[in-house]
Amino acid sequence: MEFWQNFDWSLLLRCFIVGGFICIIGQILIDKTKLTPARILVMFVTIGTILGGLGIYKYLVDFAGCGATVPLTGFGNNLAKGTIEAVKENGFIGIFTGGLKACAGGVAAAVFFGYIASLISKPKMKKQ
Repeated sequence: MEFWQNFDWSLLLRCFIVGGFICIIGQILIDKTKLTPARILVMFVTIGTILGGLGIYKYLVDFAGCGATVPLTGFGNNLAKGTIEAVKENGFIGIFTGGLKACAGGVAAAVFFGYIASLISKPKMKKQ
């Protein structure tokens, strides 16, 4: 019972609103433009990387928590943050190693669970 008394309900609401808004933008882009889902995903990662590199995305993360870090824009932010830290530590070589080092856990989980899903599911071609 003590957990719920100390729970930050306003953070949960902010997380839901910001994460939902990012998803709404993606859905609008899918429905109203001729952009493919892959291009939209790349665009979200790129926007997150740019905003993270400029130091703007951290304010959204501070405000919304996982509502900002879980979507693909958060992945881009993590890439930028890792690259910036690696450049400070290792110089020029950090450009190539920092982003992957910062996101290695997420990339490994995506590959692992994608493989498990491919074993369980029976994918079929979409009828056009």
